[in-house]
Amino acid sequence: MEDDMKKENKVIRVCGIERESIVDGPGFRYVLFVQGCPHRCPGCHNPESHDPAGGADMTTEEVFADIMKNPHLQGVTFSGGEPFEQVPALLELGKMIRNAGLSLMSYSGYTLEELQKRNDPETDELLSMLDILVDGRYVEALRNLTLIYRGSENQRVIDMNKTRAEGRIVEYQSDFDIEIVI
Repeated sequence: MEDDMKKENKVIRVCGIERESIVDGPGFRYVLFVQGCPHRCPGCHNPESHDPAGGADMTTEEVFADIMKNPHLQGVTFSGGEPFEQVPALLELGKMIRNAGLSLMSYSGYTLEELQKRNDPETDELLSMLDILVDGRYVEALRNLTLIYRGSENQRVIDMNKTRAEGRIVEYQSDFDIEIVI
C-alpha cells in the first residue's frame, strides 16, 4: 500500500495554467493546459500549445502543490494541447487529484472511441478517473459559441460516470440551462 502512494514525479510539458476558472468545466476549477498537439485543428483557440517543444516542464508534484494552494477548488481540467499525448504523467497527477477529493475533467481532440481503441492500460486508467470528457477535434465550420464547454457542434461533453454505469455514451447535462443570444 505504501508503494502505491509513492510518487515518481513524472514531468508534464505545460503550455499554461489557469488557476481559477468557471468556464472550463463545472464549478470552480484549476485548468492545466498541456503542450503539444498532433491535431493542429484550424481555428484552434490555443495554437501556441501545438508545438511539443514549446512550453515548460513541471513535475506532477509541482503541479499538484500548485493545485492544493487553493482550498476553494472543486476540480481540475486537463486541456491543451492534447492531454492524451502525456498519459503517464497525467495519470500520476490524476491519481493525486482524485485522492484529494477533486473532480477531474479532460479535453481531447481524440474521440472516446479512438482512445479506447488504443488498448493502452494507462489510457484506460486515466479515462476511468474522469468525471467528464470533452472529445473530438475542433471543427471551425461547426463553431458555435452557445455550446457549454466546447467550441464546435461535433464535439461531445461526455458524462463519464454515467457512461461507465450504463455501458453507453451519455452526454453531460449541466445543472443549469442557459440560452445565449448573440
